Amino acid sequence: MGNQASVPKPGTKFRVIGAGLSRTGTASFSEALRILLDGPVYHGGTQATLGPETEIRSWVKLLSHFPPKTTSDKTLIQDMLKQRFDGYAAATDAPTCGLVEELVEVFPDALVICTIRDPNAWVKSMVGVSNASTLWFLRFVLFPIPGMRYFVDYINVLRNQWLHLYDEAEPATTKTWYNHIDYLKRVVPEERLLFFNVKDGWEPLCKALGKEIPDVPFPRINDGEAIDRLSKKMVTKGLLRWLVIFVTVGVAIVPFMYR
Repeated sequence: MGNQASVPKPGTKFRVIGAGLSRTGTASFSEALRILLDGPVYHGGTQATLGPETEIRSWVKLLSHFPPKTTSDKTLIQDMLKQRFDGYAAATDAPTCGLVEELVEVFPDALVICTIRDPNAWVKSMVGVSNASTLWFLRFVLFPIPGMRYFVDYINVLRNQWLHLYDEAEPATTKTWYNHIDYLKRVVPEERLLFFNVKDGWEPLCKALGKEIPDVPFPRINDGEAIDRLSKKMVTKGLLRWLVIFVTVGVAIVPFMYR
């Protein structure tokens, strides 16, 4: 997860569908793609939480129609995906990784790259994310923050997507991991699918994309630390805004109390 949302660049060709689950090095992968493709990359977690309010609201709307039950649902999802990723060279992280079947139709020339890691380590890393996102007070705390007031709704539609795709609810398990791999192999033609571990660095990624190896180190961004920092930042921001609200209201009503 990056420190700021990406901005679309008109005319950019969409090249890569990032199919890796969250906590598989998606932030490092996104930065690597930005360097190689010389264009903005849409990292789902970053865009939904740090981007304009329209980002998270559009995902809540799109995922409320997932899985598509009618032709109109499918059309709406595909149209919204085209709009959301217009001007980006690639998209990674959730909810992209759960919309691969739809995306391979919308972007028939895009390569599908799934970031991977040790499944057991991934399960362990997901525990903290799951626990933090289910805190009962989140909706109240985040309400004063534009965009983030929809965060709980966003998490809920992501959970519905997860349940549909992997036939199990949280917490994440190794079954979830392998169900995701099977899902990708089922919906993506073999010649368009690559599994990539960010620990392997530039070589396999550059080979797949037909790019020269850059003269810079491969990006190393810790997804877990980035999520922890963002969580603390948003909760603190929400509490401070509530404090301002309470103080403002208090100052306004005090004169009336002593009349």
